[in-house]
Amino acid sequence: MGAGKRGLLTAAVTVVCAVTVLAAPGTAFAAPTPTPSPTTTPSISPAPDKDLEAVRAKLDALYHAAAVATDQYNAAEEAADQQSAAIVALAKKIVKGQERLADLKKRAGAAAAAQYRSGGLPDEAQLMLSDDPEDFLNGAGRVLQGQRATKGLLEEMTRTQEDLEQYADDASAQWEKLEANRKAKAAAKKKVKKQIAAAEELESKLEKKEKERLARLEQEAAYKAQSTWLDSGILDEINGKASAQGKKAVEYATSQIGKPYEWGAEGPGSYDCSGLTSQAWASAGQPIPRTSQEQWKQLKKIDIKDMRPGDLIIYNSDASHVAMYIGDGAIVHAPRPGRTVTIAGAGSMPILAVVRPDA
Repeated sequence: MGAGKRGLLTAAVTVVCAVTVLAAPGTAFAAPTPTPSPTTTPSISPAPDKDLEAVRAKLDALYHAAAVATDQYNAAEEAADQQSAAIVALAKKIVKGQERLADLKKRAGAAAAAQYRSGGLPDEAQLMLSDDPEDFLNGAGRVLQGQRATKGLLEEMTRTQEDLEQYADDASAQWEKLEANRKAKAAAKKKVKKQIAAAEELESKLEKKEKERLARLEQEAAYKAQSTWLDSGILDEINGKASAQGKKAVEYATSQIGKPYEWGAEGPGSYDCSGLTSQAWASAGQPIPRTSQEQWKQLKKIDIKDMRPGDLIIYNSDASHVAMYIGDGAIVHAPRPGRTVTIAGAGSMPILAVVRPDA
């Protein structure tokens, strides 16, 4: 068996195992009972669940704000890349235009000099003094052609000069946009780091047992949301089969399982949520927008019941998170800082829309 097939089989086994847990309707996702500590060993009592719930809510808010800022950073970076490319293209046009203008000036100068040398007497006088009127008339025709050609050169010079001025104006406008996006990028980067630092500081204040309980509370919340989604019967309606490109995208995304989340990253060692989905579809030969918000705006919307593996699920009312549907009620996604690319329930977060990259 080839390495590619082995990797696909491993991913498939992982999916099946995860789906067994996540996709069973009505499953009770209770947290395991903590093992009692020996009575002789003093321990710090964990905070009550209501306090940890407040911590969880605050962490969710901080990481959500970081996700929004990450999308802003990615959008500004993508725009800056496009503007830089546009400036380079305009610079090339300006160089070619300047070369063209120099050539036109040279040709126009030569034509003007030739015309000046053939001038002097009026046409009537030259005709009267000519020994061969027919030769004169032939020569006069050529002069007229030369005059017309010179006029054409001058008109082309004017157009080229106007083009150069337009290219310069366009380049100036792109520079202004580029500078604005650099500032937006810097502001978004600052906000991302601030939100993540605040979340990490909050988590660092928790005792080990509190962190473990907090992790269980997060899992319970996700499982409860997934169970509610599945109990609606939605999975009975979803039976779409992946397209050839969709299969490739799913294979790519699932092969990244275990790699760390990193904001602004798009592989190969780490990913943020839209970095994973955009690279997965790029690997399938279908480029899509870089950010979750643009994926939501630009890609075709699909009814949930028509969802098929490879489709993207956009989460939260502000489209701040995206995951890839892999079938059987499960998704693969890059959750947030401190987590790795993983499989989760498709209904474990509030769904905004489903979009199809290869519609």
